[in-house]
Amino acid sequence: MTSRAEGADMPDEGGITTPERLRRRASRLLAHLSAQSDRLMTQGLAAVDSRRWHYAVLASLQEYGPGSQAALSRRTGIYRSDMVGVLNELAERGLVERAPDPDDRRRNVITITAQGRRQLRRLDQVLDDLHEELLAPLLPAERDQFVQLLTRLLDHHTRQTPWPPVP
Repeated sequence: MTSRAEGADMPDEGGITTPERLRRRASRLLAHLSAQSDRLMTQGLAAVDSRRWHYAVLASLQEYGPGSQAALSRRTGIYRSDMVGVLNELAERGLVERAPDPDDRRRNVITITAQGRRQLRRLDQVLDDLHEELLAPLLPAERDQFVQLLTRLLDHHTRQTPWPPVP
């Protein structure tokens, strides 16, 4: 059992004391850290009039090139029904272009614009700064190791259960 001096009964945020058996549960720690991360990223992106889905679509287009709405949905984990709204927002801002697919006129090919590439670079910097804040207690080597461990866990579990879930 951890002694008080080692932090077992140290108050959490808001002065609440968390039982040690809860502080040892990786699932609980990940859930709470995920909630903090989501809050931080959502607020940070909102401050620059953006959302995480905007970033995901722009990053996918930059890395993999033009794609259909369905391909973007698979690459980003954004449901197809939500993708239409995201693409409308990005197109209204001049960050992506839609053009008829020459192989199938019923669908569009989405392409990142030069303005979209500039916005992606700005969002990269915003997210870099937000990640600095999120991971502030860790040394640079610990941050790299933490990301590697999270990646290994996610890769293991997504091989068992495909992500995103198929609607």
